[in-house]
Amino acid sequence: MAPASSDFPEVQLHVVTGKGGTGKSTVAAGLALAHASRGKTVLLCEVEGRQGIAQMFDVSPLPYEERLLAKATEHGAGDVYALAVDAEAALLEYLSMYYRLGRAGKALDRFGVIDFATTIAPGVRDVLLTGKVYEAAQRNSRNKGARQYDAIVLDAPPTGRIAQFLNVNSELAGLARMGPIKAQADTVMTLLRSPRTAVHLVTVLEEMPVQETIDGVRELREAGLPVGGVVVNLVRPQDLDAEARAALLEGTVDESALAKALASAGIDADKALVHSLVAEGRDHAERRQLEDSQRALVEKIGVPTYELAKLAGGVDLGGLYELAESLCAQGLA
Repeated sequence: MAPASSDFPEVQLHVVTGKGGTGKSTVAAGLALAHASRGKTVLLCEVEGRQGIAQMFDVSPLPYEERLLAKATEHGAGDVYALAVDAEAALLEYLSMYYRLGRAGKALDRFGVIDFATTIAPGVRDVLLTGKVYEAAQRNSRNKGARQYDAIVLDAPPTGRIAQFLNVNSELAGLARMGPIKAQADTVMTLLRSPRTAVHLVTVLEEMPVQETIDGVRELREAGLPVGGVVVNLVRPQDLDAEARAALLEGTVDESALAKALASAGIDADKALVHSLVAEGRDHAERRQLEDSQRALVEKIGVPTYELAKLAGGVDLGGLYELAESLCAQGLA
């Protein structure tokens, strides 16, 4: 059952990042479902063009429109909508909204002008991507017919690029010191640097992802961007207690006692099998020792940490609901 309160009760925009392979997209999807289980209307966004959301929820590729993805009626009262933000489509929408270039904007797209502009000016591309998220977060009763969201979860670029992606204002400094694009970047930054936003980082208990997480937190803080929590994903089950692990690491396992225990369980264990089991146990103990050292480094970052178990059955909709329940129970949602 979800706790009465969240660690981030004032946050509307939850940005999820992480090194490739850590499962950041899975965590983002689980976090969206967790908020929905609290009765919220949630928008789950992706900006990398991978259609990862569609694959996880086993639906058709998402168009550039908000689409109902999951109704959490069995797990709460909220709903999850999804949006795959496309820079070119966002620019067309921007031109239509602010310059009324409906047909003219489409003509530019046919001639490849929009793709050219967003390719040579990546800062502009990031402004357009974050600008769409900003628009969804700023809706109110004056936006007739537009759906209002209690929470927005952004499946963002990896940790190595997250500060650059979110700090769109400084990225545009050399491209546009004034004008509408610069003005929009300034407006977006008011949200991204506000208490309404939190950037959560996903890692696993391995040296490179943990170090990248530490570096990412530092870069976010230097850019004045709000750091939320660190989610330690894919945590393996802890099958051995501290005493057993110490014996394996120190090479003091009583192999004859182990053979007798196996025999009492009806397993005919020769010396080769016992040696093999002890070797596997030692590998497990060494892995646990490494994970414990990395966990200690994560704790030193000084932000709330959350752990998600590795799903035995893999990631499907049922698994996502399991992650959502765990995130609620730990207070991230």
